Amino acid sequence: MKTSHSLKLPIFTLFLSLIISSTTYSQSGWNPELESDCKEAITEMKKDAPKLDTYFTKAYGYAIFPKITKAGLGIGGAGGKGLVYQGSSVTGESKLGQASFGLQAGGQQFSELIFFEDKAAYDRFTGGKFKFGAQASAVAISEGGAAVAPYQDGVAIFTHVKGGLMYEASIGGQKFTFDPVK
Repeated sequence: MKTSHSLKLPIFTLFLSLIISSTTYSQSGWNPELESDCKEAITEMKKDAPKLDTYFTKAYGYAIFPKITKAGLGIGGAGGKGLVYQGSSVTGESKLGQASFGLQAGGQQFSELIFFEDKAAYDRFTGGKFKFGAQASAVAISEGGAAVAPYQDGVAIFTHVKGGLMYEASIGGQKFTFDPVK
């Protein structure tokens, strides 16, 4: 079946609109709902992968994105908002944007947890221009899974699927912003 280019653009625009609307909050300033969502996502991830406690104990800091919405049909995108911690203190908010190209169809929501091994990795992230290329690898957390990941360039990445279905064989990357707590 041949797919018309005129059909792909409206579908992609709809997916992109859903992603943007799911990551936009009407409140200005601090978002207590986001903090609650982050704590809930961490609890769920720890329940399915208790070995994460070691990362929380040893890492310099971490970023948690409780709900990332991803959609694609040939061209895809994802977005989400999260919090950045140094130790147990919130230091700022971060937005994640992702673009991908390749064989993909569907939609999915997931959580992403990024641990910073040391101050240098944390500082790179909070510098506001942090990116993961297509070669970055994440460990998917599943119920009862081992969830052990080596640090690569000072970061260890874990994902936890919340729902949806995504067929994918694509390449892409993630870009992050950082806004310090005022």
